[in-house]
Amino acid sequence: MLRTTLLAASRSPRSRKLIEQLPPTRAIVKRFVAGDTLDEGVSVTDTLVGTGRRITLDHLGEDTTDAAQAAGTAEAYEKLLAALAETGLADRAEVSVKLSAVGQFLPKDGEQVALENARRICAAAAAVGTTVTLDMEDHTTTDSTLGIARELRADYPWLGVVLQAYLHRTEADCAEFSGPGSRVRLCKGAYQEPASVAFQKKSDVDLAYVRCLKILMAGEGYPMVASHDPRLIRVAGQLAAQNGRSADSFEYQMLYGIRPEEQERLIAEGNTMRVYLPYGNQWYGYFMRRLAERPANLVFFLRALATKS
Repeated sequence: MLRTTLLAASRSPRSRKLIEQLPPTRAIVKRFVAGDTLDEGVSVTDTLVGTGRRITLDHLGEDTTDAAQAAGTAEAYEKLLAALAETGLADRAEVSVKLSAVGQFLPKDGEQVALENARRICAAAAAVGTTVTLDMEDHTTTDSTLGIARELRADYPWLGVVLQAYLHRTEADCAEFSGPGSRVRLCKGAYQEPASVAFQKKSDVDLAYVRCLKILMAGEGYPMVASHDPRLIRVAGQLAAQNGRSADSFEYQMLYGIRPEEQERLIAEGNTMRVYLPYGNQWYGYFMRRLAERPANLVFFLRALATKS
């Protein structure tokens, strides 16, 4: 019930206005978001790379309402990629892109607009020697997102895609996208989905995650294990070993601000650890989904409000 309420609040303009006006909110958001600006995003990237982490940067923005806004988001990614090259970080940092931010939901030719904007971003990434991963949103966008991914992979076979284990369809998607050279980030899923398309119980989601992970680890691609769950992290390591995978043939991924000690432990053991690092002033939806995902995040937020208000 709490998770449902928080996810509903993530799309509520009224809730957004209330949360953003709370005095301590912005200070708390800094735990999960690098900052509002490109310079802040690059600066935090540089700091994290210095600790042995790799990075995927998300320029925050969703539900774009016009073509100019979508093109502006693509341009922001081009500037980000140029900045990564200029600072010598492009070999350790890539970018994550939500297609909704580059035009996917526009009423006229939205998919084509998103495809062309994503192609611009991929071209900019290729030019500086890094990669792009397409984020996944709620289940209504899955077919569209994977369709665009298929088209982009014709020219950019390294393009990464996110698959969400809680969807009933995801085992089949893992099988399709686990071919040679492919990159798949497997996460549990952060949106409230109906039982007709998604597992509802945590135990069922966890089992689905393991089934999907088995497919990816046995495949010919590059699995990206996006989880903070200690049990699933252990299972991932075991499956990698069973399939004869070297440490550089897969990676772990975690969100900025969550389980930093575990990130350090995985690095110390010789694993590749990538941090999902968002930046930008459109942080509200992302922040609310982080609170919904883990009760510990909500406790942290409420405690901070109590002590700083």
